[in-house]
Amino acid sequence: MNQQEIFDVFRECGALLEGHFILSSGLRSPVFLQKTLVFRQPEKTAILCKALAEKIVEAGFGDVSQVVSPAVGGIIPGYETARWLKKPAIYTERVDGKFALRRNFEVAKGEKVIVVEDIVSTGLSIRECVDCIKALGADVVAAACLIDRSDGTADIGVPLVSLAELRVPAYPADALPPELAAIPAVKPGSRGLQ
Repeated sequence: MNQQEIFDVFRECGALLEGHFILSSGLRSPVFLQKTLVFRQPEKTAILCKALAEKIVEAGFGDVSQVVSPAVGGIIPGYETARWLKKPAIYTERVDGKFALRRNFEVAKGEKVIVVEDIVSTGLSIRECVDCIKALGADVVAAACLIDRSDGTADIGVPLVSLAELRVPAYPADALPPELAAIPAVKPGSRGLQ
């Protein structure tokens, strides 16, 4: 799949939104990818995650024992990408504000894993997930995401494979351009979920 085809899937699902959005990082943006509108359609999700799995293999990171994702946003693409890689899928959850493995999920010391996320903006969630898994002794060989909003600039501590890159400006709340400041802000993300 090329980038245009990937964004066409988001458009077909009504998931490429324009307005004034508060990102999970706290930054503000005129564009938001409401990936849940894609994830509610299994056939569309399968198309994207199959392409991501193929790109992971092409990049040389397919030889892993399992896929780990950060909850909440990474669970569905992590599971579906793992299905195409024919690997088990697990996820981290926030416990007292930090990612941890629960539900009898585990990684072994030295085990090779890949972290799969939905969308990377600043890289905070994926970096926290990578750090959690590394602290448990596993070898995080890479991370992967459907969309890299940082256009390759997010530092997540491991190589990042993205299905598509999208450079959209993001601003601190106190430094908005006038056209964005004139629009009421909406917070559609999930970072605040407990």
